[in-house]
Amino acid sequence: MFSFLVSFVASALLTLLVIKQVKLHGPALDADFFGVQKVHSHTVARIGGLPIFMAVVISAGISIWRVPAIGHWLMSLLLCSFVAFVGGIMEDYTGNVSAGRRLLLTMAAALLGYFLIGAKLGRIDMPFSSWQIVSVWLALPLTVLAVAGIANAVNIIDGFNGLASVVTICMLISLAYVAGQVGDVFVLVAALMVAGATAGFLIWNYPVGLIFLGDGGAYFIGFMLGELALLLVMRNPQVSTWYPALLLIYPAFETVFSAYRRLFLRGKSPAMPDGIHLHSLIFRRIVQWAVGRKEARALMKRNSLTSPYLWLFSLMAVIPASLFWQRTGVLIFFCLLFVVSYVWLYARIVRFKSPRWLILRKKD
Repeated sequence: MFSFLVSFVASALLTLLVIKQVKLHGPALDADFFGVQKVHSHTVARIGGLPIFMAVVISAGISIWRVPAIGHWLMSLLLCSFVAFVGGIMEDYTGNVSAGRRLLLTMAAALLGYFLIGAKLGRIDMPFSSWQIVSVWLALPLTVLAVAGIANAVNIIDGFNGLASVVTICMLISLAYVAGQVGDVFVLVAALMVAGATAGFLIWNYPVGLIFLGDGGAYFIGFMLGELALLLVMRNPQVSTWYPALLLIYPAFETVFSAYRRLFLRGKSPAMPDGIHLHSLIFRRIVQWAVGRKEARALMKRNSLTSPYLWLFSLMAVIPASLFWQRTGVLIFFCLLFVVSYVWLYARIVRFKSPRWLILRKKD
């Protein structure tokens, strides 16, 4: 908990500094109000990842001083994460780093993690057996794709104030909880540091959106989630490989489903952004009827009311993952249940047949 508090305080203060000092974020102001995924009505700095990363570095230094045994692991992990973070933060400042280049940098960071700290996918558990992945030519590409995919997935769900932040905080706390259960101090401390730093940013991001997470923040948090999940499973064989699969299934399946929808249903590039993610549909077809359409205040309120729907939806995966982290069969069942629930809910909303219990009553 000490690591969480240090990161939280450092992040909250550093984020406030970034907000107040225009010279720190002037080039990174988001003034595009008309993009397909834009849902804000005022200029906002999009470099929330900068104070988050700095807070984690500060907290890591203090944690290494308190627990020297985890020093090598923390320093190596931060070095790897910086490679993923730098592509995102450069995009936030310049707008000139393509999605492909950011993905390549994240893959390079995962590759570095594979060799530096052994963050790799080395086995796949089944209810009555375990498949060991002994070939480096198979384990390496699977690891790189998994970590880069999760980092990109967190960036995809970063569409509304507090959405990605709260979802990833819950996931990181779950990782810390399971790490505590198995006695993995390194993963416990690292997860709490990132969770605390994200929470410190969150108090300025939600509900009014004084600063955005940005690509730097999304890629950094997503990369840390992927690496810590792999490390927890590989360092502790009692943790099922289906635990991180269920824990991270919301952003992961959102990404896979979006790619399928764009490529096979719309005949477009999977990398092309659009405005019909699940969170976008909830914003446009559920929340707006209760709040209104055009006014800036109504737009901000709709923005803040959208995220709680997805917070609760993601807990459908996070809670059972945290409870049944050792039970492979149960975890597989909940993975299937989540996928079915996601597709059912998406189909209902996109066909204007949203469940009545989802719809807010319109206020005069």
